[in-house]
Amino acid sequence: MKKVRLKWVKNRGLDHIIERDTDVKACCLLLEAIGRANSSSSSSSSSSSVAPVPARSLSPLQKGLGLTVPVLRFLRRYPTLFSELPHPRFPSLPSFSLTPPASILLRRLSSPCPSPSSPFHLRLARLLMLARSRSLPLSALSPLRFDLALPPSFASLLASSHPDLFRLSRRPSDGAPLLSLASYPAHLAVSALQLRHARSIASPSYRELRLPPSSAAAPLAFPMRFPRGYGGMNKVRAWMEEFHRLPYVSPYDDPAGIDPDSDLMEKRVVGVLHELLSLTVHKKTKRNYIRALREELSLPHKFTRVFTRYPGIFYLSLKCKTTTVVLREGYERGKLVEPHPMATLREKVHYVMRTGLLYRGKGLTRLVLDEDDHEVEEEEEDRAVNDDEDDVECYELEISEGEVASEEEEEAEMEEE
Repeated sequence: MKKVRLKWVKNRGLDHIIERDTDVKACCLLLEAIGRANSSSSSSSSSSSVAPVPARSLSPLQKGLGLTVPVLRFLRRYPTLFSELPHPRFPSLPSFSLTPPASILLRRLSSPCPSPSSPFHLRLARLLMLARSRSLPLSALSPLRFDLALPPSFASLLASSHPDLFRLSRRPSDGAPLLSLASYPAHLAVSALQLRHARSIASPSYRELRLPPSSAAAPLAFPMRFPRGYGGMNKVRAWMEEFHRLPYVSPYDDPAGIDPDSDLMEKRVVGVLHELLSLTVHKKTKRNYIRALREELSLPHKFTRVFTRYPGIFYLSLKCKTTTVVLREGYERGKLVEPHPMATLREKVHYVMRTGLLYRGKGLTRLVLDEDDHEVEEEEEDRAVNDDEDDVECYELEISEGEVASEEEEEAEMEEE
């Protein structure tokens, strides 16, 4: 199969979503941190009043929050969530507590979010099933907690609530804590792509039987969403036809018998990354989080080139001083195609954030948030994003028989853009 090198192109719509969700993630984690500090202080103190949390105690969280601004400036940006109060002992020390709407949102975020189609313990079980040893270190799973909508103490919670499925252990080499599968649930070994085409596979229609394997509408074909104005479309279509003709290998199958340098292995890698992103709530995650799972997922050393080589499936963003991978099929006109209940709840957090950003001190009087009703009246976004309309640049094509450029060269080209 000929290698087609595609130049990275910016997608303003998906970049806006990443920038927005980065702030939402930071707010949700700060809500947890302040709420946890308040609960510990109230339990240790006999008085019913809760002391505000100093901003400098939250500053070490900046890297984990993914913020490009200081934590103090970020807290002051959203007065509808974080109320600045003088510290009882040190009045000049900036301190913050949660506003009433923030307390309501924190209570909803902390409660288990029901999702009958995909509970969080089943999503985590599928992620462990993708691993070569059916286990992953907690140091690699903890950064994915927000993306997978896991509770703060998910490891101990799952080991106690589902002992037949999960087990906590330690790695013999260095004693690192591991979360492993106590048993292999074979009925969960169905990828998102197979579920997407389950009806077509079980009872294909006459039209589907006549479709060639290279057709995007054929069963088990990866959905492709190329940007408008895609350069050299005929060459790309010919390349994608060769790609779709290769047999689909489930990411849950053992790849031991596949040549590591073959095109079939590359298609399996695409399937593994597609399944990993499908397990996340927002259909995206940071590249560094995937890198921590590289060996267990049997990914190549320079797996980033897979994202740039298949831009119809993935989008690689450099927004917020990090590299984020997005599953294109998960978004339509700036919104999730199939929003998870936790994603809907986080949209309410964004509504409260945006109200405080627009109206500052008067934002609390403009909020529509009922404690007993889980519905929030949300306004439409001022900047409606459309993936198709925002892709105005074209890819530059280069047909080569050999290897494509290295990961470092690709990143350098992306940064130049």
